[in-house]
Amino acid sequence: MPGFELFGETEKAQVNDVLESGVLMRYGFDGMRNGHWKARSLEEALASRMQTKHALLVSSGTAALTVAMAAAGIGAGDEVIIPNFTFVASFEAVLALGAVPVMVNIDDTLTLDPSAVEKAITERTRAIMPVHMCGSMADLQALSAIAKSHGLLLIEDACQAIGGSYQGKPLGSYGDLGCFSFDYVKTITCGEGGALITNNTGFYRNADHYSDHGHDHIGYDRGAEKHPFLGYNFRISELNAAVGLAQIARLDEFLAIQKSNYNSLRQALESVSGITFRRVPEGGVENYSFLNFFMPDQLSAARAKKALSEAGLDGCFYWFDNNWHYHRKWDHFKQLKTLGPVSKEVLEGLPQFSDAHFEASDHWIGRNISCLIKLGWTEDEVHSRAAKMAEVLRKIP
Repeated sequence: MPGFELFGETEKAQVNDVLESGVLMRYGFDGMRNGHWKARSLEEALASRMQTKHALLVSSGTAALTVAMAAAGIGAGDEVIIPNFTFVASFEAVLALGAVPVMVNIDDTLTLDPSAVEKAITERTRAIMPVHMCGSMADLQALSAIAKSHGLLLIEDACQAIGGSYQGKPLGSYGDLGCFSFDYVKTITCGEGGALITNNTGFYRNADHYSDHGHDHIGYDRGAEKHPFLGYNFRISELNAAVGLAQIARLDEFLAIQKSNYNSLRQALESVSGITFRRVPEGGVENYSFLNFFMPDQLSAARAKKALSEAGLDGCFYWFDNNWHYHRKWDHFKQLKTLGPVSKEVLEGLPQFSDAHFEASDHWIGRNISCLIKLGWTEDEVHSRAAKMAEVLRKIP
């Protein structure tokens, strides 16, 4: 991770196909394309890889979350349960639909704690959205059971975990809908882009229309297409899809490199006293894009991050102090700082996060160090890095 580290001739060839046809838009202009439909081809490849009936490309992972929820009918006043360790896109997508994000604690998987989810359900809850952070998954069996018992949707945010699996199923395919990001720093990239997958034909049809101004995409004359309902523009371009089409063909290559590099680092750190590793739910397989481990306490974790940085070991993150991924510094969300008025449903339904306590999450994130696994490392660089990390961490008091 990320896929841009290994850009090559395959990506160039796919992009050149688009430039030679001159058609950069995914819809229409049939006669000019010479049979090149990059977005359509990537959707077919993604659906096949994820073992689902349908896949739809959109402009970003954030768009994928937004479109997925809209396609399932989530809107004003509906509550969506999300973890407080995620990316800001999770609550942005919920708020964009006038729905209410309800943040709850994580556990030692660094994802949604099923017991916290159960306690957060109200009569207004419509969906549970586990976020498979840093390449590994939530306890999907437990969350699925909770969702089914309460008649709720299970929407997987697998934006950081493409290629991982749970109980033999690709991440993203376990719930009612799954979402991916293909932005510049993901395991496979379109530059900018995202996708949703589902086995629900009704959800797919809604998403297909909603993501393109409500167009029904029936026939071969775009100007004559009807609009069954309102939509917005979340389309991906053919140029972006072309990059992704090349990259998805290389996904197994990337995963194998990540796994090898991950195992080298983990093997070295297993010998360091006091370090433990994130729990992967039984039956789960990471995509190995991050190595996550816990220091004995919050102070030693902060010291470890500082020491690793000073030793030139870049790509080691301490999410506890991060602006984008952990609730502690999301003041713009907690105070609802927006450019326009917020809907009554959100104002009345949003919990008072200034009074909320997330000690359980702080216990895990405060002790966690998360190390990015790069694709471009040479074998010598991996072994040198592993030895240096272990050496630095052994000296942390």
